Amino acid sequence: MTRLQRFFRIAWVFSKYRLDEFLPVAELPAPLRLLLILAPWHWFPVGNRPRGERLRLALEELGPIFVKFGQILSTRRDLLPDDMALALQQLQDRVPPFPGREAQAIVEQSLGQSVSQLFQTFDSNPMASASVAQVHAATLHSGQSVVVKVIRPGIERVIHQDIALMRMLARLIERAWADGRRLRPVEVVADYEQTIYDELDMQREAANASQLRRNFDGSTLIYIPEVFWDYTTAKVLVLERVGGIPVADTEALNNAGVNMKVLAEKGVEIFFTQVFRDSFFHADMHPGNIFVDASNPQDPRYIAIDFGIVGTLAPEDQSYLARNLLAFFRRNYRQVAELHIQSGWVPAHTRVNEFEAAIRTVCEPIFERPLKEISFGHFLLRLFQTARRFEMEVQPQLVLLQKTLLNVEGLGRQLYPDLDLWSTAQPFLESWMRQRIGPPGMIKSLREHLPSWLEQSPEMPQLVHDALLRVRDLDRTASTDHATLKALQDAERARRRSFRRTVLALACLGGAWLTTQPLGWTSLESIPTQGWILIAAAGWLLVGRR
Repeated sequence: MTRLQRFFRIAWVFSKYRLDEFLPVAELPAPLRLLLILAPWHWFPVGNRPRGERLRLALEELGPIFVKFGQILSTRRDLLPDDMALALQQLQDRVPPFPGREAQAIVEQSLGQSVSQLFQTFDSNPMASASVAQVHAATLHSGQSVVVKVIRPGIERVIHQDIALMRMLARLIERAWADGRRLRPVEVVADYEQTIYDELDMQREAANASQLRRNFDGSTLIYIPEVFWDYTTAKVLVLERVGGIPVADTEALNNAGVNMKVLAEKGVEIFFTQVFRDSFFHADMHPGNIFVDASNPQDPRYIAIDFGIVGTLAPEDQSYLARNLLAFFRRNYRQVAELHIQSGWVPAHTRVNEFEAAIRTVCEPIFERPLKEISFGHFLLRLFQTARRFEMEVQPQLVLLQKTLLNVEGLGRQLYPDLDLWSTAQPFLESWMRQRIGPPGMIKSLREHLPSWLEQSPEMPQLVHDALLRVRDLDRTASTDHATLKALQDAERARRRSFRRTVLALACLGGAWLTTQPLGWTSLESIPTQGWILIAAAGWLLVGRR
């Protein structure tokens, strides 16, 4: 299936399940409103299916990237109505499976032996089926119970097509929308592309699991299953089978007598420990990947699975994030504004007093209130509006962290709505900052960097001399660079205009094509009026304006 065919496929599924009901038509620009009015999906009956079910079925039909999006949405009860959130929860472990014989063939091909040679038992019926892989129960010849995770056949091709469409849409947003460049959508898509392709490599997931297991060895916070490396390849992963109560099953947790307050606080502690102590965090913490060991109900322990997506932070990002959060907790909005300017997230010409006042307006309402009374979704939306005023740029390296924080909030809200996120997180951050900037942190940093500094010290005089020569040459090249830059800017503006016209023309042709599908028109004479209007608009965009 080509990229254009995939585009039409997405448009067809959009129409089939009448997802136009979710669009804020009144808020769209006039050309898009006209296109939506002429679109052919009005001929599709809505039927008796609830809207949540229609959205879930559409995401399942569109494939893994869209399923991942639905998984994230399912944790956001403050942003979605209950019926839609409940429907999207089924995406977490109820994605339609592929045949067990195909999974068995992949295992045998990857490991070079038959299933009977590899395992004492192997259940061809999957335990669970997710967006990019499915899981089968098995037993090793040693008697160890394990789970076998197998990549879906052909999934790489589908993901490649979807990523290509996302990249095209990101470029369109960046070029056609005034705020597009500030949001850096192309970089965000590139970051997500790397993440999703990493998730297709079972050996990478196994390495992630081993690292997390080592980080929390002997911990009472969370348990990570053991990896069996002799049975693991790029397409097959074998892990220790562990049992627990799904974290989404609050009724079972309550029946087991689990201390929900302790459980929720441990979730917050796990998040901050992974981010700040280890700089290595599980970035796919939706409820389908988290279980609870309730053997000690008053001191419960989390069990994590599915380690395909992990995130890391550079030391400077860690420090910046911690200082910002501490400043937020202490309501030091002046420091928050200054940190944003120092880091380059907002332009240097930003007036600190105005930015400080805007941040105060957003943050003050959320403090000293239990989690159940705080909508972080609406809070983030208000921060986004503030960011637009001050030209703040999106930071792609923190996208996974933001997604994980939303998942943690969703879990906290579900387990213990009265959780005080601020009082739980603040002591941890203060302790981490003391260790980082105090004597232990300074000694550790000196020990790590001293050999490199000593190695580079003989080259420092020459580097300083070269830098001074470059500064002297800047004035000589300034006038030439200015003329070249102006020519490049003119060419870029012309290219953007051409790109926008081409994309809009393709959209019109796609809409015209869709009008011919429901009733099976096959001749030019039978093309409906809406189709001719869209074809004429495409011709005007491609030829008339030029």
